[in-house]
Order: sequence, then structure tokens, then C-alpha cells
Amino acid sequence: MIPRAAAIVATMLTLASPCLAAGDAAHGKELFQRCSTCHSLTAGQNGVGPTLHGIFGSKAGDVPGYNFSKAMASSGIVWSEATLKKYLSDPDASVPGTKMRTGAVDDPQALDDLIAYLQQAAR
Repeated sequence: MIPRAAAIVATMLTLASPCLAAGDAAHGKELFQRCSTCHSLTAGQNGVGPTLHGIFGSKAGDVPGYNFSKAMASSGIVWSEATLKKYLSDPDASVPGTKMRTGAVDDPQALDDLIAYLQQAAR
């Protein structure tokens, strides 16, 4: 009975932990250099694109001080690992009319790496 209880507790702890992307955050940091020409990770610091500070769990089009496209503001997206993967792999297909016209990441591993970095750095 004790081994089963230990397995249940271990499973509960795993499920309670925040899920992190399976990527290499160090490589994701290098990849983010391309993104940083438009996006900041600093709260309140918008550029050509909105700050990505606090992006996970936030509603798309809801960064104070940034003028989003109508398409993004009305997209209903809540940013998660899955929604970022979809959006970053093809922004215009994911949100037709988005302002983001460059920066698509078509390599699945690079996408995992970038998201792993954002999960650490965008808090």
C-alpha cells in the first residue's frame, strides 16, 4: 500500500508543478535575440510589438499601452505553451490581420526552445 501511496503523491506533485516546455531555454535565449528587435521582456516596455512580460496566462490584445490590431484584440486567445506554438509557427494563419508579419518559427525544436526561454524570462 505504501508504494502505491508514494506513487500517487509523486503524481500529484508532478501535476501541481508548472508545466515547462521541453525545449532548451539557453538556446531559446539566443533565438529570442531576433524577437527582441520588436519585443521586450520588461513590464510596461512596449516597442514595435508589445512587451512579453507576463504573457503566459494573459489574454491576447490586453497589454496596457500597446495598440493591438482588431484581429488580435478580438482573437479570444489566452497565451499558453500551446497557443504560442500555434501562433509563432504561422502568425497570420493563426490570427489573420495580426500586425506581426515576420518572426514565424517553422522549426519545432526551435519553437520549443524559444517557449522554454519565455517561460523563464517573461515572468
